[in-house]
Amino acid sequence: MPESTKLTAADFSEFRRAIVIGASSGIGEALARDLAKAGSRVALVARRKNELDRIAKRIRETGTGEAYVHVHDVAHFAEVPELFDKIVEELGGLDMIVYAAGLMPEIAEGEYDFAKDKAMVDVNLLGAMAWLNPAAAFFEAQRRGTIAGISSIAGERGRRGNPAYCTTKAALSTYLESLRNRLARYGVNVVTVKPGFVDTAMTKGKKGLFWLISAEQAATATLDLIRKGTGAAGFVPHRWALVAWVVRHIPSFVFRRLNF
Repeated sequence: MPESTKLTAADFSEFRRAIVIGASSGIGEALARDLAKAGSRVALVARRKNELDRIAKRIRETGTGEAYVHVHDVAHFAEVPELFDKIVEELGGLDMIVYAAGLMPEIAEGEYDFAKDKAMVDVNLLGAMAWLNPAAAFFEAQRRGTIAGISSIAGERGRRGNPAYCTTKAALSTYLESLRNRLARYGVNVVTVKPGFVDTAMTKGKKGLFWLISAEQAATATLDLIRKGTGAAGFVPHRWALVAWVVRHIPSFVFRRLNF
């Protein structure tokens, strides 16, 4: 990565103890590895134990921080309170939580599959609320902390290709904004990250992608946004802000005729 964005322990002096939800691949994995590289103790939370073990092993071999593996399906909401408390105790406290879990199944033209829609709501939205609510209460009482959620530019407008995915990301962005407005007075930093196209398993094989960046590049930009410490919503990379502005201002009678 460029010299100006190389991570040092000093950069993350406030983020020594972190939880990354959805840490088994993509942006979540890259964030966990970057945090550990800078000396943080990181709890890796995701469904796939073999992937979590692989990442933890790599962190222990190459990083200066520590990694703790926790196998968990974010759709199992009832498990969260006990697991959250267990992880906080294991880390010796908590400075940051990142919700990076996401689901975007392929939706065919003319397909209206409630099971797929519900799965996206469970993973992309309700899982975030299940994890970030206890984190918000913890940080409010602590009077400091950072919450970051990986939303998407897809939440800027309702697109024809995947209605439920757009809905979950719009709702996640609104939920994070509400948390930010609620927690700012207590010194808690809440960041909404809205990536464009990122080269992950979710986008593999999809057509029409442009400005594609790696998960590592997305993680670097995400951590840059978090480090500002002001509580913000930002696009990754920032040039997607212009695309979002244009998309938001297309009249509805024109937007519904577009093929995306």
